[in-house]
Amino acid sequence: MKKLLIPLLIMTIAATAPAMGQKNANPLMQEWNTPHQTPPFNQIKNEHYKPAMRAAIKEAKANIDKITKQKAAPTFENTILAMENASKSLERISAVMYNINECCTDQELQKIVMDLSPEMTRFSNSVSMNEKLFARVKAVYDQRNSLGLSKEEMKVLENTYKSFIRSGALLDGDAKKAYAKNSEELSMLSIKFNQNVLADNNDFTLQITKEEELSGLPANVVAAAREEAQRRNVEGWVFTLAYPSYGPFMTYADKRVYREMMWRAYNSRGNRGNATDNNEIVRRITQLRYEQAKLLGYKDYASYVLDERMAQNTNEVSKFIEKLLKASFPFAKSDLQEVQNYAASKGFTTQLQRWDFSYWSEKLKQEKYNFDEELLRPYFQLEKVRQGIFDLYGKLYNLTFTENKEIQVYHPDVKAFEVKDGDRFMGILYLDMFPRESKRSGAWMTEFRGQHKENGKDTRPLIQVVCNFSKPVGDTPALLSFDEVETFMHEFGHAMHGMLSDVEFESLSGTNVYRDFVELPSQVMENWCREPQFLNTFAKHYITGDTIPGDYIEKIKRSENYLAGYLCLRQLTLGMVDMAFHTLTAPFQGSVEQFEHEHTVELLPIVPGGNTSTAFTHIFSGGYAAGYYSYKWAEVLDADAFSMFKKNGIFDKATATKFRNEVLSRGGTEHPAVLFRNFMGREPNPNALLERSGFLQQVQLSR
Repeated sequence: MKKLLIPLLIMTIAATAPAMGQKNANPLMQEWNTPHQTPPFNQIKNEHYKPAMRAAIKEAKANIDKITKQKAAPTFENTILAMENASKSLERISAVMYNINECCTDQELQKIVMDLSPEMTRFSNSVSMNEKLFARVKAVYDQRNSLGLSKEEMKVLENTYKSFIRSGALLDGDAKKAYAKNSEELSMLSIKFNQNVLADNNDFTLQITKEEELSGLPANVVAAAREEAQRRNVEGWVFTLAYPSYGPFMTYADKRVYREMMWRAYNSRGNRGNATDNNEIVRRITQLRYEQAKLLGYKDYASYVLDERMAQNTNEVSKFIEKLLKASFPFAKSDLQEVQNYAASKGFTTQLQRWDFSYWSEKLKQEKYNFDEELLRPYFQLEKVRQGIFDLYGKLYNLTFTENKEIQVYHPDVKAFEVKDGDRFMGILYLDMFPRESKRSGAWMTEFRGQHKENGKDTRPLIQVVCNFSKPVGDTPALLSFDEVETFMHEFGHAMHGMLSDVEFESLSGTNVYRDFVELPSQVMENWCREPQFLNTFAKHYITGDTIPGDYIEKIKRSENYLAGYLCLRQLTLGMVDMAFHTLTAPFQGSVEQFEHEHTVELLPIVPGGNTSTAFTHIFSGGYAAGYYSYKWAEVLDADAFSMFKKNGIFDKATATKFRNEVLSRGGTEHPAVLFRNFMGREPNPNALLERSGFLQQVQLSR
């Protein structure tokens, strides 16, 4: 699942490297004398985090005290700007710790994060509920129109004031204590939720020892399973729940009983009644979120979240989902019936189960379009795909990417690239492409440092892209599926949103925008994947060097809307479950599994024990609570935005420059609706997604 990761950090914003503890042996507490002040990963050990974090919290508290105790009247500089710089050390260190915990963790680090999380939350609460500090912020806010602030300064001031209100600054007595206590518990629960999913993901393997039981599986998948078995020192072939293993297995394995075993294992993560069960955590998180929203005067948690989103309120989200559901549902039913009829024509006369759909739909696709997507893999060697994406950003934005092996990385799989625009240094890009047991599933982009300017100096970002792609096997390089190519493009779009940022304040830079807008720069990039002009630049057979055949590209385009209704319904269903949990107006004590089914449009038979919610990291540990609808919301925007590139040329520099100047470089300096309008010259076309998906004849989507 494509995902943008927002680490659990405090509300104040990092700046440059701190000056604390320069002689301390702890590398996290020193100046980083490294290329571009990148983290010295080779020197950082688990035992460094606790002392460094606690020292940084102490330093940040002292900086906040200086702001509140000064006698000078509140100004933008001595209050708002001082707050922006108060937690430099803490933000720098916590960014390293939280990001490494996501992609290269171990049990010791997980415990450290659990131990430190309450301390981080207590500090955050001590800032947001500091009455003297809020009084100074409010004093500046009340005179904002007479201060001659720049547009960015005004936006930072408004955001700072709102963040205090939304974090309980106006609460009194017991309410303030309850809010602080709840937020501390929520921070720990979200981390524990993620750890449980990772544990369940790693806990299951399928070992096959008879070669005939591998029937249907592509050779590269079989070879990877053999290598996995050898790595584990066992016989035969081993399949895991890591997506490069799980996805192809569910799509191609003829052995139905094994597909069922894999499906049940994957879809019971967090729902196994064991020590890593997430059911009670889901109940508790939803209850605490409701209580937090109620304390702040909102009817439910979704209303609290949407107050800072393009959609604005639950009614708008409901209307959006309902109209798109109305458009896609007939196509979804038709898609399922077509697959069922096809399976029956091949002798499979029983009702399709959930572990059957990918298998039979892929066979139908191969026959319908005379096309097997596995034939694409030899043309999508990871290194060539990466270079193709680099070259695309060179054409569009004049960027170059050069690997710098002097930059330390946190795992041998990781590569670090210097990014430049001509002679101008733009930032560092870390690429971490392959699955491992220490990394959670999915794909995401995050930062070790965001772009910002201070004292006339432009501090450039340190961007991280993390994926779980098919690994090299033996002498065969990493060969990506078409879906993985799309995912790479998606996450790269997020990365360049951060990389091309050009703002004053880090709190406004890059991806610090409304969640239902943040997917536009990522999803719009996926459109290039189906354009022959782009594919022909890099899609070369890894052995022969031949360019991808034109008829393959034509088949990609012809099959673009295959199962569009079914897949759209699936995405909408996840959004509906998310909104159902977060529009509760009373503490939730029921069955998570039953609740999910009650708020899902089901086309396939329900399987007892199958539960998406208990592994739904997007909404319970990843920042998308009451926001999963954002993927579809942003698809409307990306479909519309790409029409401008289609009109002017997919490599048109003028269009790209306008997108860079009006969207990518601007971060959260203005409302997303303004940024989009500045690029397109008009409001979004509400029917753009329907047109692209082939649904338009069913219903007109309007917001």
